[in-house]
Amino acid sequence: MKSQAQYRRFRTLLIANRGEIACRVIRSAKAMGLRTVAVYSEADAEAMHVAMADEAVLLGPARARDSYLNVERVIEVARKTGAEAVHPGYGFLSESAEFAQACLDAGLVFVGPTAAMIRMMGSKSGSKMLMEQAGVPLVPGYHGDAQDEATLAQTADKIGFPVLVKASAGGGGRGMRIVRSAAELAASIVSAKREAKAAFGDDRMLIEKFVQNPRHIEVQIIGDSHGNLLSLFERECTLQRRHQKVVEEAPSPTLDATQRERVCAAARKAAAAVNYVGAGTIEFVSDGRDVFFIEMNTRLQVEHPVTELITGIDLVEWQLRVAFGEKLPLTQDQITLNGHAIEARVYAENPHKNFMPSVGRIRTWRTPAETNGLRIDAGYRAGDAVSPHYDAMLAKVIAWAPTRDEAIERLNRGLGETDVRGIVSNIPFLSALVTHPDVRANTIDTGFIERELKNLTPAAPAPHDLELGAAVVTILAEEAKAAGAEAHSPWRTPGWMPVGRRQRVFTFRHGQGAEHKVTLTYGNGPATLSIGERELAFTTSPDAAGGFELRLHGIKSHVFAVIEGHELYLRTRNGRFDLHWVDPFGGETEEQVGEDKIVAPLPGTVVALLAEVGASLEKGAPILTLEVMKMEQTLRAPFAGVLKAIKCKVGDIVGEGVELAEVEPAAS
Repeated sequence: MKSQAQYRRFRTLLIANRGEIACRVIRSAKAMGLRTVAVYSEADAEAMHVAMADEAVLLGPARARDSYLNVERVIEVARKTGAEAVHPGYGFLSESAEFAQACLDAGLVFVGPTAAMIRMMGSKSGSKMLMEQAGVPLVPGYHGDAQDEATLAQTADKIGFPVLVKASAGGGGRGMRIVRSAAELAASIVSAKREAKAAFGDDRMLIEKFVQNPRHIEVQIIGDSHGNLLSLFERECTLQRRHQKVVEEAPSPTLDATQRERVCAAARKAAAAVNYVGAGTIEFVSDGRDVFFIEMNTRLQVEHPVTELITGIDLVEWQLRVAFGEKLPLTQDQITLNGHAIEARVYAENPHKNFMPSVGRIRTWRTPAETNGLRIDAGYRAGDAVSPHYDAMLAKVIAWAPTRDEAIERLNRGLGETDVRGIVSNIPFLSALVTHPDVRANTIDTGFIERELKNLTPAAPAPHDLELGAAVVTILAEEAKAAGAEAHSPWRTPGWMPVGRRQRVFTFRHGQGAEHKVTLTYGNGPATLSIGERELAFTTSPDAAGGFELRLHGIKSHVFAVIEGHELYLRTRNGRFDLHWVDPFGGETEEQVGEDKIVAPLPGTVVALLAEVGASLEKGAPILTLEVMKMEQTLRAPFAGVLKAIKCKVGDIVGEGVELAEVEPAAS
């Protein structure tokens, strides 16, 4: 346990992180009257967390290892700004024992456990040994020091396939692979080690039996320096993709009251094994019958808001009070469970392109009001840039309600009223996920998303009369705005004209080529829209929700629209729609890279070359691997052929669209 000398009340807090969690910590710290200091990289100079803090200091270049992972630089900034304490957030240095010790050595309060606790529990291998001694049930596996290929292969054979190869120091699915046969093991270990080294600076591996049809349950715990250790109920985190959580909820709908008390007691027992101080999470996997310890996260978790909503506890505030040396404000029997909360992670990624990260500048950012049980934890705003150097999470939409069904409905409504443009987001995918019948019925496991991916990423629906009419109104409003027409001008009203009747034809392209024509007739009398054989009268007016009301077919509907050049985004009662306005005067020309060229889909670093020039390739054969946003992306042959050229080498930092390799089609 930390000595009391390591705790003291402080007035200035440095947040050694970025994005959503930095903003989250700043909010609670300011509410407690603390002065806040943000740090940032060159890529984050205009970021939201920089604007929110009382003071902000540049750490260094964009790459995390040169900025957010630079321990000496973070400590130096803390000294220069008069910070007395450091909150690490999650990710980056949050589970670095070296960083915790460096803070202590510099006379700074580290808002978290001691370096010794992080070493014991932050290491998946070390924590498993400790839990084994404490009598906490474990998944069968290997967590020893020997890391040679022969030892790992023998261990996997002994455990029996399928096995899970995972980074000892990691989290968030990075450095983790499911291996279903001995033939896949060597390549999976090499890939997992490389990814773990890049993400955590540590490539040690452990191997576990892969639990079939597993459910992921975790317990929030927190301890103070006076020997008090509490559990704050459990969370269900079963909805995952590539071992990364997507949707989390609390409490778990899987457990009854008896099971809940049993798993929470096991979590307290696990944390007590190291006299744990600070906030942390004990993670378990369930096979439907038994629950096994898998790891402890010695930090705040991304999904902590669902625990806050069912307990009424601000976990960041409690972290800071523990760091002050105070006792926890409540005892175990004073902590009560109220209602149900569910959270969805909004990412800059394209579900229709294998969840490829999306980078660029956010042009539109719109979220619903945080009322009626809805909470938005965001790290971005309109105008912010999404960088390829960091995790792709933009925000979290969280909903609370008295029951699980009501919470899901509120979450879906919150997602439905969230619009992010300029980059591609996973919002439609999240809506499809939380409304899936199996999710509603809680008949899921951690492989559910992969099995249901086709149903969760359906093709975009074709536009109806409402969307086509709204597209015309949006263009007319934009043209009036560009012409400088004032709000009271008749030119702001489609249909006004001094004499006669005129027509104007609009063509919209949807998807890969389907075109829809709409004829606007205007002049003396009401304006009409002709769609197919239907002639429809319409009226429109702005509304207080940031969009406009369109009355069509005698039905009034709310529309939210964004126009960017010839691209239109519409959100209506029928869903989200992307339309391209085929402007006859707009010069519809596009340049495309030939399909034989392998180009970087996003900025990244070449980490592996997987084929040699001259090699014969089947369609889909791996050619090279890029590290993008701390995740590996393998680029593959678009068709069967011969690898004609490789135009990069391992270690190259490449920009989006840069040609990396060329494949020559096989002779037919």
